[in-house]
Parts: sequence; structure tokens; C-alpha cells
Amino acid sequence: MTYCVGLLLNEGMVCLSDTRTNAGLDNIATYRKMFHFEEPGERVITIMTAGSLSITQTAIARLREAIEDPSASEETSIMLAPTLLKVASIIGNMLSEVRREIDEKLASMNQGASASMIVAGQRRGGAMRLFLIYPEGNFIEATEDTPFLQIGEHKYGKPLLDRVVKPTTSLTDAEKAVLLSMDSTLRSNLSVGMPLDMAVIERDACRVSRTRRIEAGDPAFRAMSEAWSKALRDGFQQITV
Repeated sequence: MTYCVGLLLNEGMVCLSDTRTNAGLDNIATYRKMFHFEEPGERVITIMTAGSLSITQTAIARLREAIEDPSASEETSIMLAPTLLKVASIIGNMLSEVRREIDEKLASMNQGASASMIVAGQRRGGAMRLFLIYPEGNFIEATEDTPFLQIGEHKYGKPLLDRVVKPTTSLTDAEKAVLLSMDSTLRSNLSVGMPLDMAVIERDACRVSRTRRIEAGDPAFRAMSEAWSKALRDGFQQITV
């Protein structure tokens, strides 16, 4: 399984994903689940994936092929699409198509496969947008009321985001929020694991402003985790019933 989260804020967007892929108790591997497509200053698109690796790897590969195709058009390439809504539609159609193909191959074994994606991006002159794309290809969009989206094992990290993340949250606080959300998930679910990939996209930059790979044992992440645990314990002790 996995956990990916994206935040849409006034100052920009923050994305975080783990890298654990679990194909059984004795088959755990590391695969990147965050992918960037950008033409700096013109457009940036970040995709995070959860679910069947066969579906997500195939879908990402085909999206790359469509970009590189000499006959690429606004209808087929996410780097030529006129709006981020069209980008989400292209990615949704690709995800749905790949899922159906793999489902057909697995049907004879009474098995199925599924995957979902988070898409964050902005094109020059357009607004920042954040989408959650379902296995069927349909999608929803982050709003001011709900400025974050999650896929995978999202339940453990959601309470913190519900309490602290607003559109006005600074990018610095947003990075802290997604990391603590991930920390809560890591503590409660063994199917989510290090290393982590984080990306920040500043408003109107139309490029990935900064990235960070957080390995197991990272001292800054460990210190943040320990400080959060202490804050929770101290807060718990101060509450009376």
C-alpha cells in the first residue's frame, strides 16, 4: 500500500509520498510514486500514485510516450493540454484504460487490480489546481473548503490535516503538516514506509521549486517525530475529564 498527500494553498502546493510497495509479507520493495513533468516557466505537473504497480507504471509510461510522440496534440499530451482540467481528463482516461486492460488479464484468475492518482499543477497564466483521480478515470478537485487530497492509507494522517491546514497556511507550515501526517501513518501502518519524497511548487513559478528525499533515520525527520510525540503526550496529560 502507500500514502500520498497533496496540499493546495494560497502560496503554492506541497506534495508528499512514501515509496513502499508490498506484494506480500516477504516481498517489500521501494518504488518512486511521485513523478514530475515540467517546462519551467510554462507549466508544471506532479503526479503521485497509489495502488497496483502494474497499472501505475504502465499509465505513467504511456503518458510519457504521448508527450514524446511527434503527433502529440492537446487531446493526447499533458504538456500540450490547454488547461489543467484537460490534463486531469487525459490522465483519468489513461488510468481507466490501463486498469481495464489489466483487469481483463487478471479476470481468468478471479483477481483484479486498482490504482488512483493525485495530480497537482499549474500552467502559465492559469490557477494552481489539485485533483484526485479515481480508478474509473473520474476525478474530484481540491477547494478552499477542502484544500488537501489523499490517496492510499489516508485515515491515520487525516485528523491532523483537518485541524491545521487552511488555504492561508504557509508553505513552511504545510511541509511540517504533511510530514507529521506521514509520521502518524508510518507509526500505524506497516504497509507505508521510508524513504519519502516531498516536492514544493510555489505559486506562479510553473516549476518544481524544491524537492527533498527523506531516508530512514533522517535526523531532522526523527527530531520532528519525537517533538510531535512529546507535544501529544504533554497535551494529553493537561486535559481533564
